[in-house]
Amino acid sequence: MGVSSYSDEYTSKIPPARLFKALIVDSHNLIPKLMPLAIKSIEITGDGGAGSIRQIKFAEGSQVKYIKNRVDELDEKNFSFKYSLIEGDGMMDKLEKITYEVKFETTADGGSKNKMTSTYYSKGDFELTEEEVKAGKDKALAMYKVVEAYLLENPDAYAS
Repeated sequence: MGVSSYSDEYTSKIPPARLFKALIVDSHNLIPKLMPLAIKSIEITGDGGAGSIRQIKFAEGSQVKYIKNRVDELDEKNFSFKYSLIEGDGMMDKLEKITYEVKFETTADGGSKNKMTSTYYSKGDFELTEEEVKAGKDKALAMYKVVEAYLLENPDAYAS
């Protein structure tokens, strides 16, 4: 089994608490509303915390029909989230799992610095290409930008 890790960092004018609530805690409600052409639904089995399963169903016509993520850690106080992609169509025949660690930190200007590390555990001698990694990053960043734009346009959303 091969293991590869990739990290990214993004900054936002949105404080960590708002981004974390919208992108992580309430994503099952917000994301399908903001991105109905991409995400059909996000269903949670469990209380949303560690051990819960989030099944994401993609819209008709998508190359991937669904994925399942297991919540490994949800720390609302420190704005950190760890989860694992454990099932889905697409690359799961070549990957054992993918783990993600997301951390939101406050910046001096009241916004946030957001770090994400993805670790891919491949089956056999399979190796991900840079294009495959970039495609995954681009999709995650697109969702992040949609939520960020929504929060900028709706300053009271997720403010409490």
